[in-house]
Amino acid sequence: MLTLIQESMVYAPDSLGKKDILILGSKIGAITEPGKIKIEGMDVQVINASDKIVIPGFIDSHVHILGGGGEGGPATRAPEITVEDIVSSGVTTVIGCLGTDGTTRHMESLLAKARGLEAEGIATYIFSGSYHIPPVTITGSILSDLVLIDKVIGAGEIAISDHRSSQPNFKDVARLAAECRVGGMLGGKAGVLHFHLGDGPRKLEMLFRLIKETEIPPTQVIPTHVNRNSELLEEAIEFVLRGGTIDLTAGNDPEAHENGGISIAEAVQLSLEKKAPLTQITVSSDSNGSMPVFDKKGNLTGLTIASQKSLHKNFHYLIRKKILSLQDAIRLFSTNPATFYKLNHKGEIRVGKDADLVLLDKDYNLTDSFAMGRMMMSDRKLIAKGTFSSG
Repeated sequence: MLTLIQESMVYAPDSLGKKDILILGSKIGAITEPGKIKIEGMDVQVINASDKIVIPGFIDSHVHILGGGGEGGPATRAPEITVEDIVSSGVTTVIGCLGTDGTTRHMESLLAKARGLEAEGIATYIFSGSYHIPPVTITGSILSDLVLIDKVIGAGEIAISDHRSSQPNFKDVARLAAECRVGGMLGGKAGVLHFHLGDGPRKLEMLFRLIKETEIPPTQVIPTHVNRNSELLEEAIEFVLRGGTIDLTAGNDPEAHENGGISIAEAVQLSLEKKAPLTQITVSSDSNGSMPVFDKKGNLTGLTIASQKSLHKNFHYLIRKKILSLQDAIRLFSTNPATFYKLNHKGEIRVGKDADLVLLDKDYNLTDSFAMGRMMMSDRKLIAKGTFSSG
């Protein structure tokens, strides 16, 4: 089956104007002026998108696909994500991670879940490890996981500046970054070391030391949750100005300061004020991870769960409030993570790239989506269903 999307406004992320897009299998086969593609003798699904905008699908680079949490005991383990959750959020690619619990959740299960989601239509990758050093792995080391396991593209999320971390020293961090560096090179992957940042006073101290005292380039690591508080965000922006990349965590309410954190909108505005390049900033959801609240003594006082729907909510807010252009918002949510994690077939609408496409109405609401050429949502209704979905 061929699919022809006609007369849409295409942002690839830059505006291409009104175009027709031909999907051939899992790839974008052609992008032409409206009406130029003629197909005879074959079945073609034609979609009139004259009143719609087409953008690259979102890439969510920090997702607890097995569920996260557990800080309040076994009953507080968050549930696994479903393909329906992903599709309804405009996401077409996810990177899965373990998080706090590398004991009752396992790398083998993470890999199996990633393969299951891909069978249901979503492109998936994973990080080896959890909060702790030494990291849990599949083959015995991060380096060999990167070389031998196709879906492993880095290590993480390794916790620093957090009371739940293994309290790694600088040598531990530097050694792991070096392993990611070499493993990524040998495996032809990004080999990114993905850091969870907590509220601790050391903030990004180890990452600044890493780029100052070793030969590891700043592009080998990425800290996430850096909009957790204002002081951490200030350091994170300085890290960007020194050549690093940071990941902001989207909150469920684009206007709220959740648990004392800084909203995506405010973080982006501060980055613009400081002249930090937006090409070095990504946004992820932390979806299906728990969002624990601790008091000053470290006692758990509250618990909620992160949702992948926060991505589109924040994307929509940034555009509607004119904080970012549509093109720049696409970069934060799609093109930048594709570039940083070396997902070379994703993040852009271009001939030969994966047909990961999201269609929006004139108010930037999600109406349709394709993941690797497969229709996942049509006219605001989910087409994709999980294997055990009752819908």
